[in-house]
Amino acid sequence: MLSTYAPALIFIAIGAAIGIVFGILNKLLGPSPRANNHKADPYESGMPSEIKQGFRFGISFYMIAILFLLFDIEVLFLYPIAVELRAFGTFALLEMITFIVLLLVGFGYVWRRGALSWK
Repeated sequence: MLSTYAPALIFIAIGAAIGIVFGILNKLLGPSPRANNHKADPYESGMPSEIKQGFRFGISFYMIAILFLLFDIEVLFLYPIAVELRAFGTFALLEMITFIVLLLVGFGYVWRRGALSWK
């Protein structure tokens, strides 16, 4: 039984060994960084960040994040049914339509509340 896993285990061992060797060589031969306050400042896309530590995001940011998760999960639920719709039958089709209608009601609600307009 172990002989069937031997190639995978050898591959993992060689990969780990190469990673460890390169890490050690980088530590020994690479330049040592000098820490200062300027290097510790956060930046995004190469520009200095004006966001300080106590900054709080607005509720619209979280609404967009929740909407993303909602529609991402929708795809997760709909994909298997869409692939095997004939095997599941009309009951699955009706359930899928009900699910989509409920999601559209929620989408309409957040649209009316202005969650999709970025301020």
